[in-house]
Amino acid sequence: MKHLHGRMDESILVCVYYGPNGERLIKRGHKIAQMLDCPFYILTVDSLPYDDLDAEKLAYIEQWKELCEEYKVEEFIIRDNEKRPIQSVIAEVANNLNITQVIIGQTAQSRWEEITKGSFMNLLLREIPFVDMHVVSVERFIHNEEDTVYEKGVRGYLVREEKQYKVVFTCPKEICHTGIFFKEIGTDFDNGIFKFMHEGKMHEIQIIESFAIDKNVIPKCTAK
Repeated sequence: MKHLHGRMDESILVCVYYGPNGERLIKRGHKIAQMLDCPFYILTVDSLPYDDLDAEKLAYIEQWKELCEEYKVEEFIIRDNEKRPIQSVIAEVANNLNITQVIIGQTAQSRWEEITKGSFMNLLLREIPFVDMHVVSVERFIHNEEDTVYEKGVRGYLVREEKQYKVVFTCPKEICHTGIFFKEIGTDFDNGIFKFMHEGKMHEIQIIESFAIDKNVIPKCTAK
């Protein structure tokens, strides 16, 4: 869906990759777009076909889609099954959309780690010298609204154990839900939040010592 903006000579492209930092980059793009009253776009790139993406990657994509709706993003662009260098994909999208500002994250993780090296930036600027580059320093941990700090997410499985739901990290025979567990920093127990997809919607539940504290908010178990 297209949105009307007062200024069309500026446009922003936010490049995100899997991990908790994508949300922060999108929020930064939204803030700048509001200041300039201009459209902004979200781009993610993966070398795998969309149908081959695992549950963790799909969960992040769903989260980004929800943010796109919330922030009225002009378009969420997924370039899957992409074998070209990242800078070539970014440059192509930027050229097609007349992008004037690109936001990328400085991180030591994932394929985007290349952007911390001058060689990547030089290659990107050679392909799109007409854009302003914003390299945002991002954190390795995520924060919630109460400033609780969580580690990088890991894949987990929600299983039924008698009348309770428990998060485990070795794939069991019967799985209720597959998702991502974010462990709270500073605890020896498996305390944190568990995020998973169910019927196209993202769910988030609180975990205390491996168990869900409110089983009533968990969708019906999909295990047979």
